[in-house]
Amino acid sequence: MSSQEETLCYDAVAAHLLKLLEMRASSTLAANYHSLLARRNYRHDPHHRAFSASSRQAVKAIINPRKNENGEDMMIDILPRAVNRLHAISTKENNPSLCLRVAVESGGCHGFQYLMSTTTLEEISQEEDTVFESEDGKGARVVIDEPSLELLSGSKIDYTMELIGSQFKVTGIPGATSSCGCGSSFDIQA
Repeated sequence: MSSQEETLCYDAVAAHLLKLLEMRASSTLAANYHSLLARRNYRHDPHHRAFSASSRQAVKAIINPRKNENGEDMMIDILPRAVNRLHAISTKENNPSLCLRVAVESGGCHGFQYLMSTTTLEEISQEEDTVFESEDGKGARVVIDEPSLELLSGSKIDYTMELIGSQFKVTGIPGATSSCGCGSSFDIQA
């Protein structure tokens, strides 16, 4: 397929998606997508990634840092999209102590599932919870209880935006052997 044919194919798919959005989604979403297409001034490049992965963000444990059985720090990464979304929510709610709580429980279609909710620094347990904060000055915080941190240490918190919705996700869980299509259920190697 030539470069020109790839561009035409890409434009046809984009036009089809725009029609679907106009029929099913709010007019604001369709208008924003149409504006994005209008601003697109590059030729289709097969190596171009429209939705690139977030890079690593500097994070520190600010409350109750923990070590694993080998004496290594138990850490998570908060990716830039998650940092930006947490900062936006905190600003919108005028709540500088807002945090994202991530907890793991048994269940789901693969043995474990993670649950997410918002909380505040005032509501955390000083004994059970570890609080991680991005070091970029935006104050994005993630709270994880000790049993959940043992399973999630080394993973990444991201924020994804897809046609079906936007959500925070845990990715790159060390020791996870499989995960569900929904992205919130996973299995750990024994």
